Amino acid sequence: MDEQLTKAVASLAVAMIVAIVARRLKLPYTVGLVVVGAIITFTRPDFGPHLTHEFIFDLILPPLLFEAALALSWKELLRDSVPLLTLAGLGTVVSAAVVALACTTLLHWPTPSALVFGALIAATDPVAIIAMFKDNGVKGRLRLLVESESLLNDGAAAVLFVMALAWAESHGAGQGAGEVMLALARIVLGGVAVGALVGGAAILLAMGTADHLIEVALTTIAAFGSFLFAEHFHFSGVLACVTAGLMMGNLGLLREENRSYLSERGREFVHGFWEYAAFLANSMVFLMIGVDVASTPFAEYGSALVVAVIAIVLVARALTVYPLSALFLPTRWRISFGEQHVLWWGGLRGALGLALALSLPDSLPMRDVIVVATFGVVAFSIVAQGLTMPFLLWALGVGRGR
Repeated sequence: MDEQLTKAVASLAVAMIVAIVARRLKLPYTVGLVVVGAIITFTRPDFGPHLTHEFIFDLILPPLLFEAALALSWKELLRDSVPLLTLAGLGTVVSAAVVALACTTLLHWPTPSALVFGALIAATDPVAIIAMFKDNGVKGRLRLLVESESLLNDGAAAVLFVMALAWAESHGAGQGAGEVMLALARIVLGGVAVGALVGGAAILLAMGTADHLIEVALTTIAAFGSFLFAEHFHFSGVLACVTAGLMMGNLGLLREENRSYLSERGREFVHGFWEYAAFLANSMVFLMIGVDVASTPFAEYGSALVVAVIAIVLVARALTVYPLSALFLPTRWRISFGEQHVLWWGGLRGALGLALALSLPDSLPMRDVIVVATFGVVAFSIVAQGLTMPFLLWALGVGRGR
């Protein structure tokens, strides 16, 4: 216990030093964490804790998803609901299908393994995107489109992953189309229902107090409780946490003071607490990604495999964003070409994809190859795409100083 605590404190100290240096040099904070984590691993392989499925799902995802959802206005979400649901719903299916098809035809992967990988790698990472946009001062509709699509995409990809893994473990037999649709509805609607019930209960309890400490404790219970409760019943924990966050944010932080269930001090404290919680989780997970990427045996599987998978994922994202966005060019939901470029290149992969990959059973064919490929895609997206995104935003006239 003492050793684990020491490693955690040391990791946090390193993350804070990286944050200070990155802010002074005006570099992406998340990229700095991954790079430093990798450098440390080469010098001290036993430096910090390693990523596990349980660590990401139980400790990292709830605060990150909840904090992002708290700041999203459902009026703005409804305004752009058609393109958002198209990109996050149909887009996730298209992306997963393209990746799976390419992996089977070009890399000769077995179909079950290719489908599972396509589903898990379709999950873009709102954590990296939100941090990047904050660093570059991106606001307005572009930020809403990218962040909201990423959050909804995570929920869709997590559900698709469950379905793909179930099919793979049954060797392609069993459920028909009707049963698949019923299972899909149960996972999605169950997650949304759990999030609404837990969030609603927390709001009702908060209305009976004006103590800011109790108010923030109730939001904490809602964030972790909705996620864990939904996962316990095999619903979507991602959708449950996002739903609870949207409810508590729109009825509290984003509402007029005299209509909010939170006290004035509670609103300030809840906002500050979740900003800190997300920053803390963000710092730890990206540093740990760097640590694990540096210790991943890429050489054993060949660099050509990782390069090929990265190219496939980028092409799949492009075939998702550009054709689907083109559908809305003549409508009031028009997504400009500049916004499409940001949606494509800003489709970073991160914590959720890694958590899903690490949760794969040993019995799945090519399980280790999928984990290595996922780490490769995540490392490329965070470092290469993360470093170049500010230049793309600058070229498009978006962000700080524009």
